[in-house]
Amino acid sequence: MTRHLLPLALAAAIAFPAMAGATDLPTPPRIIVSGEGEATVAPDLAVLTLSVMREAKTARAALDANNDAMAAVIAAMKAAGIKDRDLQTAGIQINPRYNYTNKPDGSQEAELVAYQVTNTLSVRVRDVDKTGEILDRAVSLGVNQGGGIAFTNDNPAATVTEARKKAVADAMAKARTLAEAAGVSLGRVLEITDQNSRPAPMPINAKAFDAAAGAAPVQAGENAYNVQVTVTFELK
Repeated sequence: MTRHLLPLALAAAIAFPAMAGATDLPTPPRIIVSGEGEATVAPDLAVLTLSVMREAKTARAALDANNDAMAAVIAAMKAAGIKDRDLQTAGIQINPRYNYTNKPDGSQEAELVAYQVTNTLSVRVRDVDKTGEILDRAVSLGVNQGGGIAFTNDNPAATVTEARKKAVADAMAKARTLAEAAGVSLGRVLEITDQNSRPAPMPINAKAFDAAAGAAPVQAGENAYNVQVTVTFELK
């Protein structure tokens, strides 16, 4: 039995040094560069934030008045072609309002004078050209507080792909320049990582809407999508 085991032991003794030597091989020379790419596109979606505030002596009365006003706003949105999936309640707040009177001793006396109810509606407008018209209609029907517009894109995948290609091309150009300056040649690509970023919304905010001002002039501009990549090249 010892004779049979001896060749196996010798083979193992030869194999282990070979494996250890393979793990000790030096890392091949490489270069790591970053690239940036940007692509722009006109927005095809406007997100409106519309708020209705009503005030009354009791919370019940304020809520009822608010419900009537917001129901009219929602009906107008649907009449303008906004689908149910593009209408979403963003929040409802009920807050007491106090009057404060200064007393001779320096303290204050609070008197409850009314309740305020605010209902906020998020509206996605898929026909950007109608944004000003829809905003004007909402104000005429009761939107009277807060709000904003953010222009975005429903599906920016093609634009992000364009930005990504530009980022990789930028990284490769940088790598060629550096390799040429160092007197070496680029080898194969060892690794690519990328990080894309959506554009920041373009908000148009207002503390209050003026119903007498007419349709709001709205400029959608364009959205920029940025991508950064890191590419690792082997050097020859």
